[in-house]
Amino acid sequence: MRYNEKELRALSRQPAELAAELGMRGPKKGSVAKRRLVKLVVNFLFYFRTDEAEPLGALLLERCRVAQEEPGGFSISFVEDPERKYHFECCSQEQCEQWTEALRRASYEYMRRSLIFYRNEIQKMTGKDPLEQFGISEETRFQLSSLPRDGLSARVSSRLDELD
Repeated sequence: MRYNEKELRALSRQPAELAAELGMRGPKKGSVAKRRLVKLVVNFLFYFRTDEAEPLGALLLERCRVAQEEPGGFSISFVEDPERKYHFECCSQEQCEQWTEALRRASYEYMRRSLIFYRNEIQKMTGKDPLEQFGISEETRFQLSSLPRDGLSARVSSRLDELD
């Protein structure tokens, strides 16, 4: 994936939807959990050394799976490489549930499907397309018909179930 490092750093300074110091262990075998400041900004999970302002790295939360692990912990793995798993340790089970819920709802695909769902619900109730006033109601990305119809749709649907 291509990205602009300067813009990514600027994004990391934006207000976080969720931020906390968590134990974090990377995907390398034998890696040890280290305390990191972890910030969720839109669909990026930034992680920092606790005493530094610049991020050490970022995870793009697309095509990923968030799973609760041992009590008070969760992991993030990616569809393309399920063995590449990041582990996080929270201070409490409540904090862990808060993080997993926020991370599951952070992807673009989840937001897109939510928009389509609520658009259809509003249209049923009012008889009007709420996107029409913005001139974007005909764009393919906002249509149910743009969703895959093959075997991928079952995987996408089950993925959404994981996100809920």
